[in-house]
Amino acid sequence: MAPDRDPTPNGDVASFPRPASRGFRRHLAHIGTRGVWKAILLGQVVSLLNCTTAITSQYLGQTYNVNAPTAQSFLNYVLLCAVYTTCLACKAGDDGLIPVLRARGWKYFLLAIVDVEANYLVVKAYRHTTLTSVQLLDCFTIPTVLALSWIFLKVRYALLHILGVGVCLMGVGCVVWADVVEGRGAEGGDDRFLGDMFCLAGAALYGVSNVGEEFLVKNHNRVEILGMLGLFGSVINGIQLAILERNELAAVKWDTWQIVALMVGFAVALFFFYSIVPLIMRLSSATAVNLSILSCDFYSLVAAIFLFQYHFHLLYLGSFLLVILGVVIYSVKPTASTERNVAANR
Repeated sequence: MAPDRDPTPNGDVASFPRPASRGFRRHLAHIGTRGVWKAILLGQVVSLLNCTTAITSQYLGQTYNVNAPTAQSFLNYVLLCAVYTTCLACKAGDDGLIPVLRARGWKYFLLAIVDVEANYLVVKAYRHTTLTSVQLLDCFTIPTVLALSWIFLKVRYALLHILGVGVCLMGVGCVVWADVVEGRGAEGGDDRFLGDMFCLAGAALYGVSNVGEEFLVKNHNRVEILGMLGLFGSVINGIQLAILERNELAAVKWDTWQIVALMVGFAVALFFFYSIVPLIMRLSSATAVNLSILSCDFYSLVAAIFLFQYHFHLLYLGSFLLVILGVVIYSVKPTASTERNVAANR
């Protein structure tokens, strides 16, 4: 007699769901939950914000010859400090600023160093290598996050997760292919090897920063994390700014309102980016955040059609659809660590 069938009192044969079908229905139920779609939608919001920072940086560099990546990031850390560090300082008890500094300030200091240098290296890479190289090499963040999450966060991935990552990376390949077809992205770069190394190092540091932030997000509140990141980031970034970009900052024409508007726009977009990312990490993971951000290339190219007279190519749309499909596939089944966190928070 088959193990999944049993006679009923009437003598009929009753069918019971097979384990595979039960698992399939469980995955469908998971993908239909509010938290999953909230994480997916917020992922596209941060992708749009990332696109905004890319466009404002491109305008500052190409139109107004402003090349001060540390200065641009500095405004973001100041905003984080002004909002979240102030909120943290107003809290009483063990959740206040001083107790948090004493208990785990060194963790946030290290996270801030990694985050500041990741931002600096990737922006520097654009000066020395091609856009196509940055698009490809920047994806090194994803395997870095996967590996570090496996080792330190004890995340265990299923075949669906690997499939989702692969589909997203196919989307990146479509963008690069379209750029090659349209003859874009291969020009520029005064030292491509140096630029490629900057990009790889920055992508690896982004991976370290993301995994460190996910660990802190799953164990502490968002205000604490962003407040400490703003505090230490402002100090570290400010020192680096004073050492490396004094001359560049002095050469900026601050009486040009367009430059000021673009600098502020960059900082505000990055501030909201930093504010939303912990929400996604709490709902999902650092890997999901990085997969969602891959659609930024599509949003940037759509904007470039109107701002820089780029030509539209169907591969750009294919890229976006593949990235969204990959994120959905990745989200169908929660990772083992996500399931443990959900159970712990019940």
